[in-house]
Amino acid sequence: MGLRQSLGIFMPPLTRDIGISVSDFTIAIAVQNLVWGILQPLAGAWAARVGFRPLMVGGALLYLVGLVLLATSQGMVTVTLGAGIAIGASMACTGSAIAMAAAARPVSAAMRSTVLGIVSAAGSIGALIAAPLGQVVAQEYGWRFGLGAFVVLALAMVPAAWMAGRVDRLPLPTVAGALQQNAREALRSALRHPPFVVMALAYFVCGMQLVFLTTHLPSYLEVCGMDPMLSAQALGMIGGFNVLGSLFFGWAGGRVNKQLLLGGIYLTRSATLIWYFSSLPTPSSTLLFAGIMGFLWLGVAPLVSGWIAQTFGLRWQAMLAGVAFFSHQIGSFVGALGGGLLYDALGSYTLAWQVGVGLGLGAGVVQVLFAVRARPGPPRAAATA
Repeated sequence: MGLRQSLGIFMPPLTRDIGISVSDFTIAIAVQNLVWGILQPLAGAWAARVGFRPLMVGGALLYLVGLVLLATSQGMVTVTLGAGIAIGASMACTGSAIAMAAAARPVSAAMRSTVLGIVSAAGSIGALIAAPLGQVVAQEYGWRFGLGAFVVLALAMVPAAWMAGRVDRLPLPTVAGALQQNAREALRSALRHPPFVVMALAYFVCGMQLVFLTTHLPSYLEVCGMDPMLSAQALGMIGGFNVLGSLFFGWAGGRVNKQLLLGGIYLTRSATLIWYFSSLPTPSSTLLFAGIMGFLWLGVAPLVSGWIAQTFGLRWQAMLAGVAFFSHQIGSFVGALGGGLLYDALGSYTLAWQVGVGLGLGAGVVQVLFAVRARPGPPRAAATA
């Protein structure tokens, strides 16, 4: 997670070196998010059928291939193949939806939300390490060597995936109704459950806001005349505070209505975006902004995954989380590509962040209102785990 969140630090030198535009690079990131979203439900269904180990190990190896393609790229085609298709497909097999589904298997329902928060926090440490390391190496030796450092870090994914795959040996908890459903019945049940649909639609805004920042914040700071190292420090700050936020929201999700927490995250993020982009950035304001956004960053993931497991059971959790995540990735596609297109057309990011704020406020209000008005409890066709 930390590696793909930090790819934006290479955008300014990479685009200058190989002669592509900002919008060209963001097309590759947009493709990555779209491929990830399209394949995530299929990867989740595959995990239920053939097991987590082959899925995660194969995805880890594909991640390495994508990074090598990006590090050796000479034009738009290899950038899209590496950063877009290969890394996007590998994230469907190794990212948060699969990791959380695997982590939920060996723990009790009472501990599940906290454990999912721990998994999300562990993923955040990747950004805390990768962004500053990649920036330092890139400044000293060039962006290709910076991506080479990412390849070395990514090697750790292979043995980790192999060991995490041991959860395939564990039996699923006995859950009335949910274990008898096949994939199609589980999907139909979820899509007919209004709280799931609302949560999935709000997830679109989450993806749009976050990928806009990871992709375009380094470019925005460069336009504003800031030190290039500040963007790496900001991404590292996001990763560090995301550890705290993920732990907090994982803990809080076991005690407070998860949908209310999700609405609060969207509203607070949008207010923070208004504050930061309404004035010229400074090093202090940028790091404070990164800390606040980091605290609110991946706390959404344990809340969504925990709510799905609580409502629909564990067998098809990865698949249903993947369906919700597809909406997130459509938003990510819009955030990456739309931000680049608006910048190329207007010469600034003003309209891009204003659109993100408007949709974020709307999503937060609807999520909170729906959580207050909706009846609690699982859909009739499913049962809680």
